Amino acid sequence: MRLEGKTMVVTGGAGVLGQAVAGMAKANGAEVVLLDVVPEFESPLGRVYCIDLTDEQAVAACFQEIGAVHAVANIAGGFDMGPSVDTTSDALWDELFQINVTTLRRVLAAAVPVMVAAGQGSIVNVGALGAVRGNANMGAYTAAKSTVMRLTEALSDEVKARGVNVNAVLPSLIDTPRNRADMPDADFSAWVAPNDLAAVICFLASDDARAVHGALVPVSGLS
Repeated sequence: MRLEGKTMVVTGGAGVLGQAVAGMAKANGAEVVLLDVVPEFESPLGRVYCIDLTDEQAVAACFQEIGAVHAVANIAGGFDMGPSVDTTSDALWDELFQINVTTLRRVLAAAVPVMVAAGQGSIVNVGALGAVRGNANMGAYTAAKSTVMRLTEALSDEVKARGVNVNAVLPSLIDTPRNRADMPDADFSAWVAPNDLAAVICFLASDDARAVHGALVPVSGLS
């Protein structure tokens, strides 16, 4: 995959997947910029900005400081099983939309105009294979991730003729320490390895995927 000479922004850069994407992007020639709300976060993989991605002005200022951006991997997000749809609180609904949708919208608002002005760019969002349809006790989460998927398709239609690729990956369970702790009896070998998912994300962010627009790519491992 060709990422030489590109500046790639990775949101959620302190997380397991964010680090995997940053590492693979750097190994393939990209200059990496990592964004995360985690305080005092440091990484040898690239420049780090501690930022609240729900803060519109802070995100705009951050991207202005970064300058030219050729690719964005929107990894930031979160999961919560939640109760049934009829008992889901406003607080849980708002939280899942804030961390999955609002963070994405803030980054897109800052990054897309830069890419359109340059006539080139790649954006890769993270949906969820489990949000292709609704699932019990996951109503708020699947609604939020479904929104990410629809925004991916809509934005792709809006900017593909102006040189910008917009796509999303739809992972199933990712093999992370937290998921292993939450599901200790599961078959981890069937889950998606972070580096495998990172490879798909970096491909979609590369020049090799220049003909791919509005794709929602399932990444399911053996599950």
